[in-house]
Amino acid sequence: MILTRLFPALIVFSGAYFLVAYQADDSVRKLVSTLTLDEKIGQMTQPDQMFLKSIDDIDKYHLGSLLSGGDSDPKSGNDLQSWTTLYDRYQTRALATKRRIPLLYGIDAVHGHNNVLGATIFPQNIGLGCTRNPELVEKIGRVTAEEVRATGINWAFAPCIAVPQDVRWGRTYEGFSESPDVVKILGEAAVRGLQWGGLSNPKAVLACAKHFAGDGGTALGTGQLKKDGTRFPFDQGDTQVDEPTFRKVHLAGYPPAIRAGVGSIMPSYSSWNGVKVSASKRLMTDILKQELGFQGFLISDYAALNQLPGTYKQQIETSINAGMDMVMVPEHYQEFFEKLKENVEEGKVAMSRIDDAVTRILRVKYAMGMLDPKRSQLADRSLQKSFGSTEHRAVARDAVRQSIVLLKNDNKTLPLAKTLPRIHVAGKSANDIGNQCGGWTITWQGKSGNTIEGTTILAGIKKATAASGGQVTYSLDGAGAAGASVGVVVVGETPYAEMLGDRTDLNLAPEDVAAISAVKAAKIPVVVILVSGRPMMIDNVLGNADAFVAAWLPGTEGDGVADVLFGDYKPTGKLSFTWPKRFAFGYGLTY
Repeated sequence: MILTRLFPALIVFSGAYFLVAYQADDSVRKLVSTLTLDEKIGQMTQPDQMFLKSIDDIDKYHLGSLLSGGDSDPKSGNDLQSWTTLYDRYQTRALATKRRIPLLYGIDAVHGHNNVLGATIFPQNIGLGCTRNPELVEKIGRVTAEEVRATGINWAFAPCIAVPQDVRWGRTYEGFSESPDVVKILGEAAVRGLQWGGLSNPKAVLACAKHFAGDGGTALGTGQLKKDGTRFPFDQGDTQVDEPTFRKVHLAGYPPAIRAGVGSIMPSYSSWNGVKVSASKRLMTDILKQELGFQGFLISDYAALNQLPGTYKQQIETSINAGMDMVMVPEHYQEFFEKLKENVEEGKVAMSRIDDAVTRILRVKYAMGMLDPKRSQLADRSLQKSFGSTEHRAVARDAVRQSIVLLKNDNKTLPLAKTLPRIHVAGKSANDIGNQCGGWTITWQGKSGNTIEGTTILAGIKKATAASGGQVTYSLDGAGAAGASVGVVVVGETPYAEMLGDRTDLNLAPEDVAAISAVKAAKIPVVVILVSGRPMMIDNVLGNADAFVAAWLPGTEGDGVADVLFGDYKPTGKLSFTWPKRFAFGYGLTY
């Protein structure tokens, strides 16, 4: 095998060292040389399946990729079989085309295969940052990859290696930490896990480091315009810092991800000092591809090119020339195809740039075994036996208990004895799996309520105490706590995702404050558990809590919270973000 270019990286993997490389041999460039312009542009085009006009457009536009956005589900439902049937239907059509080049199919599997009912849903990244445990994060990546592959899908738009600097940003929980040192270690581990240390593994998915770069540093008031002319406070805004700061903070996670062999990177919606990243040749080509040596391909964010200056044709010209390789055009893929072709035919985009983009895309497909005619590209349904399995949920449960941070524990209130006569549980998030999971769960913004199979915190407490014969009572508002041995009040944020999650007021909701006060009025010890995607302002309730626990967004395995409450696991979590006015980065108590 003759390698046209080898990109080696020495990485630590299960205690041994492995040399990983994209092995783009002569066959890739030979294939590119035989493709027509239309076929090349098709490889660069990624529609959302929900906007596909006809399945035959896979052939007509020579599509190389599809995605399902946050709310783009199979029409038959969100269950495992519906997703698998959806994927196989599209992939089968691609394999029936003249070139038989398989589809890359992307999905936002950001804390498990979170669009699919029955999946194992892990803590959001902000909680994983509190574990400081790269081995755990790598294991989570592997479980996620296996569950994604169980549906056939081969590409996860993860990990997010943003370094959020202002917790009012609505995507804070997608970042591991405010510290680039933590992000570097855990981002690299997540890539290793998702890609199983090498893309050729049939259980691996293509990872996508995002959002390159600076999305966590946007300034207040610079966010994306709303339809009414106002702005979201932070989201998709402008990161206004000098280059040394930008490199030290916001670029820090990318060299380790590249060393780990990440095959795709998603440029950010945001800007750096007034220039959209999707239009920046300096960032995408000069720094990322040339300086950092990235050999994979760049995929734009959802309809991101629409935010660039000029006409749509000019927007395409600007971004492709700046270094974008594949473009996420959810709905207007026909127009993108036509306008990019016009740009090439008019000499505004050089054929060499097209060839480079397509070579990068096919290099990754080659590394994934997708160009091997002997290897099936349809879903391996044998993987479905482990989907949402007890073994996978055990990994998630461990992740929950390692992510919990104990902020206060007066008079050794915790751990609780399982033999207490009565524990009174209260608060809107005690029995709400949707609140536990947060955004990017089944739907884009997430939703309160019974959204997915799992164990609520209330159910976890009941299971932990069942053998002792103690009583567990519950009320939403804290009523009925009188006479209990202890009160456990579970409060916090309701689900949100990007844009709608931007907040300038981080105070707890009035009903949360009221529930804590009601249990405190019963004159019993009070344990407060905060479910949130960021640190909150808790000064007005901290005095009413004998113990205070930051549980973040723990996902489906509420048993992990119970493990900490009852001392089956002594808390080890350390804050991945500074808690304003209260607790320093790295703070965390234990028993």
